[in-house]
Amino acid sequence: LPAKITPREDGRADLTGLSQLEIRDIFSAAGQDEKQAKLRSKQVFHWLYHRGVTDFAEMTDLGKQLRSWMDERFVVGRPEIVEAHVSNDGTRKWLLRSADGQDYEMVFIPDADRGTLCISSQVGCTLNCRFCHTGTMRLVRNLTPGEIVGQVMLARDALGEWPKGAMDALEENESVTSYESDGRLLTNIVLMGMGEPLYNFENVRDAMKVVMDSSGLALSRRRITLSTSGVVPMIARVGEEINVNLAISLHAVNKETRDEIVPLNRKYSIEELLQACADYPGASNSRRITFEYVMLKDKNDSDQDARELVNLLRQYDLPAKVNLIPFNPWPGSDYECSEPERIKAFSKIIFDAGISAPVRTPRGRDIMAACGQLKSASEKKSRAELDRLAEEKQAALG
Repeated sequence: LPAKITPREDGRADLTGLSQLEIRDIFSAAGQDEKQAKLRSKQVFHWLYHRGVTDFAEMTDLGKQLRSWMDERFVVGRPEIVEAHVSNDGTRKWLLRSADGQDYEMVFIPDADRGTLCISSQVGCTLNCRFCHTGTMRLVRNLTPGEIVGQVMLARDALGEWPKGAMDALEENESVTSYESDGRLLTNIVLMGMGEPLYNFENVRDAMKVVMDSSGLALSRRRITLSTSGVVPMIARVGEEINVNLAISLHAVNKETRDEIVPLNRKYSIEELLQACADYPGASNSRRITFEYVMLKDKNDSDQDARELVNLLRQYDLPAKVNLIPFNPWPGSDYECSEPERIKAFSKIIFDAGISAPVRTPRGRDIMAACGQLKSASEKKSRAELDRLAEEKQAALG
């Protein structure tokens, strides 16, 4: 099997996450001649990503014998749902499990004019950002393209928005009005779940190319946002190879504070990071770079911090939007959320300087689905974390 496919106990290869070219190659390797593999890969790609079909028996423009041949060798998989939660505000969170038993999470956030899916790129994380619950996990492994794309497929399953209607013909110019979809549309994807996407760049890139392919899921690159804590050398490759929207987890405006809460800053400085953003292809006033800034009480929320943030964005002439994120608490965190009036004052300073700085409304806090709260429920805690939790419990008991 190609390295990007997670092995299954039954020995079959999961086609989810593969491009049309990769499906053709895997069909050829399994014994189909080149011409047949090319034609069949086009048909199967359509069924997988345009129709959402997971059963070869339903691919009715393929011969019965061929469908049986495929069923013996391949599978169209989905992540296993371990737990599913729905917040009071409609946010949904899923704890998912891979074919080799690894757990990760994804979140769907419905709004009146959009539906945003927050997907994970790794099981765990290496960055140890102090305000982030995921940062207390060890990194287990990278997610494969299939496991990344599988989150999008599973969300579309859950939202009931695969096309309904006649599915036999593979038409070149199929009308979008020839079928119906129901449920809330999944309109946007953000790579802001568990993990640092740029430490799994190749798999993230390949997954997003499948998601953007006009013959399948066909989501515009303008509706996909990749968030990084600042892996500076990889930012240029994002622009060159997938060119999706860029979001930066900034969270502080000086070295001392950012070194503490985003340890990656010790490797790549704020200045290096902002220069990489200034060089990002396609960044413009109509396609601004988003700077995420979590509001931590008495840590990064002063008027001086706000003015310095404005100065930094101006210094690098960045087409920017600042997302102010009220800190979402989690057990064992060292931080508190800034007071609402402090956040409002911080936002006003940035707005008055001509830079958009909306305050993000916390979503899914009651199910631990909000920004910075994701962490696999079944993840085995490290010895150090268990010791810390035991100490806190003992202190609480007096």
